[in-house]
Amino acid sequence: MPGRARHGRAGDTGARRIAPGSRMAAMDAKLRRAGPRSRYRLRKQVVEPVFGQIKAARGFRQFLLRGYAKVRHEWALVCTVHNLAKLLIARTA
Repeated sequence: MPGRARHGRAGDTGARRIAPGSRMAAMDAKLRRAGPRSRYRLRKQVVEPVFGQIKAARGFRQFLLRGYAKVRHEWALVCTVHNLAKLLIARTA
Protein backbone atom coordinates (compact mmCIF):
# COMPACT_ATOMS: atom_id res chain seq x y z
CA MET A 1 0.00 0.00 0.00
CA PRO A 2 1.61 3.31 -1.02
CA GLY A 3 2.07 6.00 1.62
CA ARG A 4 1.07 9.63 1.36
CA ALA A 5 3.40 11.97 -0.48
CA ARG A 6 4.63 15.17 1.13
CA HIS A 7 3.61 18.45 -0.49
CA GLY A 8 5.72 19.25 -3.52
CA ARG A 9 7.16 15.74 -3.83
CA ALA A 10 6.28 12.86 -6.07
CA GLY A 11 4.38 9.98 -4.55
CA ASP A 12 5.34 6.31 -4.60
CA THR A 13 3.79 5.95 -8.02
CA GLY A 14 5.97 8.65 -9.60
CA ALA A 15 5.48 12.24 -10.70
CA ARG A 16 2.12 13.27 -12.06
CA ARG A 17 2.11 14.20 -15.70
CA ILE A 18 0.33 17.45 -16.51
CA ALA A 19 -0.52 18.26 -20.10
CA PRO A 20 0.92 21.64 -21.12
CA GLY A 21 -1.70 24.27 -21.79
CA SER A 22 -4.32 22.54 -19.65
CA ARG A 23 -6.14 24.02 -16.69
CA MET A 24 -4.06 21.87 -14.38
CA ALA A 25 -0.87 23.32 -15.88
CA ALA A 26 -2.19 26.85 -15.39
CA MET A 27 -3.07 26.13 -11.75
CA ASP A 28 0.31 24.47 -11.20
CA ALA A 29 2.07 27.58 -12.55
CA LYS A 30 -0.12 29.83 -10.39
CA LEU A 31 0.71 27.86 -7.24
CA ARG A 32 4.43 27.87 -8.00
CA ARG A 33 4.36 31.62 -8.66
CA ALA A 34 2.42 32.51 -5.49
CA GLY A 35 5.22 31.73 -3.02
CA PRO A 36 5.09 30.61 0.59
CA ARG A 37 2.39 33.07 1.73
CA SER A 38 -0.13 32.17 -0.94
CA ARG A 39 -3.83 31.93 -0.18
CA TYR A 40 -3.69 28.19 -0.73
CA ARG A 41 -0.98 27.72 1.89
CA LEU A 42 -2.88 29.90 4.36
CA ARG A 43 -5.87 27.55 4.01
CA LYS A 44 -3.86 24.88 5.84
CA GLN A 45 -4.06 26.83 9.09
CA VAL A 46 -6.29 25.23 11.67
CA VAL A 47 -8.86 27.31 13.56
CA GLU A 48 -10.78 24.38 15.01
CA PRO A 49 -9.05 24.32 18.45
CA VAL A 50 -10.84 27.55 19.37
CA PHE A 51 -14.22 25.96 18.72
CA GLY A 52 -13.17 22.87 20.64
CA GLN A 53 -12.09 24.98 23.62
CA ILE A 54 -15.37 26.88 23.58
CA LYS A 55 -17.33 23.63 23.46
CA ALA A 56 -15.27 21.72 26.04
CA ALA A 57 -14.04 24.34 28.51
CA ARG A 58 -17.00 26.70 28.37
CA GLY A 59 -19.65 24.01 27.92
CA PHE A 60 -21.24 25.88 25.02
CA ARG A 61 -22.96 23.18 22.97
CA GLN A 62 -26.02 24.96 21.59
CA PHE A 63 -27.55 28.38 21.28
CA LEU A 64 -30.22 29.26 23.79
CA LEU A 65 -31.90 32.01 21.78
CA ARG A 66 -33.73 31.93 18.45
CA GLY A 67 -33.34 34.22 15.48
CA TYR A 68 -30.27 35.27 13.56
CA ALA A 69 -29.72 38.57 15.39
CA LYS A 70 -30.06 36.99 18.83
CA VAL A 71 -27.75 34.10 17.90
CA ARG A 72 -25.20 36.58 16.58
CA HIS A 73 -25.26 38.48 19.88
CA GLU A 74 -25.07 35.27 21.90
CA TRP A 75 -22.05 34.11 19.88
CA ALA A 76 -20.37 37.50 20.39
CA LEU A 77 -20.91 37.12 24.14
CA VAL A 78 -19.45 33.59 24.15
CA CYS A 79 -16.39 34.76 22.19
CA THR A 80 -15.93 37.74 24.52
CA VAL A 81 -16.01 35.47 27.57
CA HIS A 82 -13.53 33.12 25.92
CA ASN A 83 -11.12 35.94 25.07
CA LEU A 84 -11.40 37.53 28.53
CA ALA A 85 -10.65 34.16 30.15
CA LYS A 86 -7.57 33.79 27.95
CA LEU A 87 -6.40 37.28 28.91
CA LEU A 88 -6.93 36.52 32.60
CA ILE A 89 -4.92 33.30 32.35
CA ALA A 90 -2.12 35.07 30.46
CA ARG A 91 -2.05 37.86 33.05
CA THR A 92 -1.75 35.51 36.02
CA ALA A 93 0.90 33.33 34.37
